[in-house]
Amino acid sequence: MSARPQLGDFLQSRRARVRPEDVGLRSGHDRRVAGLRREEVALLANVSVDYYIRLEQGRAGNPSTAVLTAVADALRLDRAERDHLRQLAC
Repeated sequence: MSARPQLGDFLQSRRARVRPEDVGLRSGHDRRVAGLRREEVALLANVSVDYYIRLEQGRAGNPSTAVLTAVADALRLDRAERDHLRQLAC
């Protein structure tokens, strides 16, 4: 399996475990996904929603270190997860 589908799976799994209230966002009863929505991760990482979606789908090319750091911060990744994210994104 290539790293790009693994990148999407990794980001989705980490997004699912972060509750909106953990990052200062409102959580509502009308949520259809566990954890953060893609739009919320993009907002927290200060990237466009389209770019985050392409990143999660493995279509973002080679994301910069700054983008990966911002996404890692938004998803509250630990050191090992940050390293794994960088490896998958290469």
